[in-house]
Amino acid sequence: MHESAGPGPGDAHFAVFPDREDAAAVARSFLRPGSRTLSHPTGRPWLVGDWHDSEIVTATAGRAALAVVGCCPVDSAELERRAGRLRDLAELDALARSLPGSFHLVAALDGRLRVQGTASGLRLVFHTEIDGVRVAASSADTLAAVIGAEPDTQQLAVRLLWPVPHPLADTSVWRGVTAVAPEDALMVAADGRTARPSRWWTPPDPVRPLHDSTTDVRDALVEAVGARTAQGGVVSCDLSGGLDSTSVLFLAGQSKAELVASTWPGRDPADTDLHWARKAARFLPGVDHVVWDADASPLVYEDLLGIDDLLDEPTIGVMDRSRVLHHLPALAARGSRLHMTGIGGDHVAWCSEAYYHRLARTRPMFALRQLRGFRALWQWPLGGTLRALADNRPYGVWLADGARRLREPLPATVSTSLGWGMPPRLFDWVTPDAERLARHALEEAAATASPLHPDRGLHADLEQIRSCTRIIRQWDRMAARAGVPMASPFLDDRVIEACLAVRPSDRVTPWHYKPLLTEAMRGIVPEECLRRTDKAAASMDASNGLREHRGDLLALWKDSRLEDLGLVDGEALRRLARRPSTPGLRDAILYSTIACEVWLRGISRPAGQATAIRTGR
Repeated sequence: MHESAGPGPGDAHFAVFPDREDAAAVARSFLRPGSRTLSHPTGRPWLVGDWHDSEIVTATAGRAALAVVGCCPVDSAELERRAGRLRDLAELDALARSLPGSFHLVAALDGRLRVQGTASGLRLVFHTEIDGVRVAASSADTLAAVIGAEPDTQQLAVRLLWPVPHPLADTSVWRGVTAVAPEDALMVAADGRTARPSRWWTPPDPVRPLHDSTTDVRDALVEAVGARTAQGGVVSCDLSGGLDSTSVLFLAGQSKAELVASTWPGRDPADTDLHWARKAARFLPGVDHVVWDADASPLVYEDLLGIDDLLDEPTIGVMDRSRVLHHLPALAARGSRLHMTGIGGDHVAWCSEAYYHRLARTRPMFALRQLRGFRALWQWPLGGTLRALADNRPYGVWLADGARRLREPLPATVSTSLGWGMPPRLFDWVTPDAERLARHALEEAAATASPLHPDRGLHADLEQIRSCTRIIRQWDRMAARAGVPMASPFLDDRVIEACLAVRPSDRVTPWHYKPLLTEAMRGIVPEECLRRTDKAAASMDASNGLREHRGDLLALWKDSRLEDLGLVDGEALRRLARRPSTPGLRDAILYSTIACEVWLRGISRPAGQATAIRTGR
């Protein structure tokens, strides 16, 4: 844990209560030293939790009350006008789809409640029933702590899958705690108990041509970055030299904020990140460009035994936790109040090749030319490409087939690129009992599952965005605790919508690298910086990390919580830790298992220690 560790802006968390006397009694169970309370007009608790004044905007008008928690440039006067016109909670769909930033929206009207997060999945909502009262919260562990919930063993077995497919990834790992899908708002009736999801978000149809869309994408990014820089002060930004972080930096350069650009050079001699980062920095002479010592950068797998963050679910983000947090104290010493990243650019400015499964049927000649390019670029074999294009299985059938093939080798890249995604797999160290639990969950889900969108490409895009945000929401929590909150403007809903609205044939092509972002940033990012057509892979940091931290991995499995639960074969994992050069480990197949083990260790620490970390301010 960093010496500068301590809570601050960026880690707002709260529980929401209906305006009832029995709910007021339940709310007292959520009070901790330093907790804050926002009340209904009756004086009963509405929100109880921990937040900074800069993270919340509230308004009350007549029978309605609104709260926006997170990053959003809306002011209380505008929110009050909206509250004054509110006649039905469903009317808030339009407000939620119009505000920039990343935030939770909470509303109360005539005794009813509405609670929602972001469509990206970066801000989630969970709920449970306590003494007949429906309580919602921004973190699952907040609810689990009050009801004394234990982790659900079947859900832990599911989290051992690599990867965890939709819809299983959206399920809470705590018994008795229910997750709300990102596209839904939780609606609580006036009785304070009855709850239902209400769809508030659908992705835009990807039909707009590139030349008609670049202004909207640019405006959405300008607004997203502006929401973080408008108040000025010192703001730090990643500057990897890649197009995503470079775009964020130059957008921030248009603000009144003082900027610090942060570059971690790669250890691989073939890594060109530093070259491109210095090239970009030369165009911003007023920016303090800090280049860190590459050899001092933590490796993947570092400090896994020392992780003490309180997380509400397992996350593979623990693999890079030390790398993400390492430079934050030094940036805080330079005065940074916020650190912005380019994370999410890969997920929204580019898109899945799976769109070509549909385009091969609707625009066959065009798709054929593009697929030839993709085959050359990704070395797809012709037979595999044809088989992937001919695969017409519905999503539920694909998911059920995956449940029957959990122990098979990883499939060919072309089948995952043009299909519904990577089918889930389990590896040798996962026990037969865990396999049965995971298979049952998959089969049960497959019976009713629908894809995130009928188009395989848009389904894949949305799933990848959500997979990313499940990691970033935990990194944000870690960073806030370390003293400098993080923000990733590419993952704001308005930015995602602007990018998803563009025709996939314009967004993903074998002939140009990120054409949408390149065109959107033209005139903001210098032409010289827009010419980069690749990105670093950091594979050396992962392979070196395996070798250098095999002792930690061995210790991790020596007293394994997963082994105690009968979910993994500890001896098999210990043997693997002694052989860090095993070829299969290059594919990150250990990540999900390490994520679950680290999480179980974290939640088993003494309750008093956890409370001190979580509620101190």
